[in-house]
Amino acid sequence: MPFRAVLFDFDGTLADSFGAIAASTNYVRESYGLPPLPEAAVRRAVGYGINHLLSELVPGKPLAEAVARYREHHPTVLVSGTHLSPGVAETVAELHQRGYRLGVCSNKQVQYTKQLVEAFGLSAAMPLVLGPEDVNGRAKPDPAMLLEAMTRLAVKAEEAAYVGDMAIDVRTGRAAGVTTWLVAGGAAGEEPAAAAGPDRILSNFPELLTLL
Repeated sequence: MPFRAVLFDFDGTLADSFGAIAASTNYVRESYGLPPLPEAAVRRAVGYGINHLLSELVPGKPLAEAVARYREHHPTVLVSGTHLSPGVAETVAELHQRGYRLGVCSNKQVQYTKQLVEAFGLSAAMPLVLGPEDVNGRAKPDPAMLLEAMTRLAVKAEEAAYVGDMAIDVRTGRAAGVTTWLVAGGAAGEEPAAAAGPDRILSNFPELLTLL
């Protein structure tokens, strides 16, 4: 059965947002008297949601308070510290032109993802943007976001592909029963993404145009 929909992770897949995430993480760390971390260290904790990020990188501090401080700061760097990955704008536009139903399923707070999708001119092509808030807090690798996206886009699992950059994305796609592809060079993650067994690792983002 041919593909009719493509769903995407955001951080590390559609965009390099690690500068913004590192800046806000270090803002929180500085507020507790902790030294800044290099961006490479922050990358390893990205992709599992904000609670995991701050539990790992601001250990031993009140989590709710740390999250509030992060959210206070993040809007100041959200757009300036994020840029689309190479080939994303052109590829998304072409997929939209071809009639594919597109959406974003990210563990990032959904209000941030929606703002970035709008800021980078992707919202016309992919108006569906979901976060854990849309599925009762069930973050990836729970497949709830993907299942919800397929319901809203009116497609079956065999008609959908999911594109991510981490092992967690592979586990999510597998749990949702969809074809799962990875792009290289995103978040470092806590386990090698390739070892999770994606259906394919893309050599570059525009390779999607050939696969689809």
